[in-house]
Amino acid sequence: MTQRSGLIYAVSAYLLWGVLPLYFLAISAADPFEIVPWRVIFSLGFCAILLTITRTWTQVFMVFRSPRTLGLMAIAGILVYINWQVYVYAALSGHVVEASFGYFINPIVTVLLAVVLLKETLTRLQWIAIGISFIAVIVLTVTYGKLPWISIALAVSFALYGLVKKKAGIKVGAVAGLTVETTLLTPIAIIQLIIVSNTVGLSILNLSATHTWLLIGAGAVTAVPLLFFAAGARRISLTQMGLTQFLGPILQFIIGVYVLHEDMPLSRWIGFGLVWLAVIVIIIDMVLTGRQQRAANITVAPS
Repeated sequence: MTQRSGLIYAVSAYLLWGVLPLYFLAISAADPFEIVPWRVIFSLGFCAILLTITRTWTQVFMVFRSPRTLGLMAIAGILVYINWQVYVYAALSGHVVEASFGYFINPIVTVLLAVVLLKETLTRLQWIAIGISFIAVIVLTVTYGKLPWISIALAVSFALYGLVKKKAGIKVGAVAGLTVETTLLTPIAIIQLIIVSNTVGLSILNLSATHTWLLIGAGAVTAVPLLFFAAGARRISLTQMGLTQFLGPILQFIIGVYVLHEDMPLSRWIGFGLVWLAVIVIIIDMVLTGRQQRAANITVAPS
């Protein structure tokens, strides 16, 4: 029952992340550089309410009492801010397909960064997946006529975000972690809103009430999938969690191609075909690794 509920939570998280472009398109009257600061501020407000209800503010205070942890969380916050800004820009500028490519290669970039930064050893299948992904990036670079910087920025920023959070090594809930990150990002968000206000102008309170409420709702839209993700991660294996993560980019790809009708020439299909092949290789590696770990646990278990 626990595993079943964990899968439901995990699938729900990635389904919500997958349809996120549609939410941002609903508030496309706002400038992309206005949406992200409101997302930070209203996420902080939403998290503060949840922490008050659950009486878990001590987790937040624990982080602020550790300068090293706070510094790492600040770096994590900057990385997620970059990720959010690039993603919103992609959703509102007709690059949802390119964004989905970034999240397809994200696990592969994470593996590569683990080698470069953490000196981890890769399996043969992981090296094969990295090689195929590299070829896919070259194909898409030729197709676009430029480096697919949106894909790369999303994949690298989110992979680094995960590594920094792992480096922090703290057992803080998803809401508490997001609270710390958005608290540290709020000054940046306010400065960005001032700049937007003095250039293109702010849309909040200046358009319809629906638009304003949707901007406010960006806080919940940010926090709820994280809560589902955290609940799922506690209940299912890392392998199962890794397999469900591809639901998000699959949905984004479908929305980009079949809902938003973004251009997909044959050469781009070839590029995506290669990255999907790399994903299949990574999935096979995940499954095999999971089986080996379970076998090892059975072997060392006391009789």
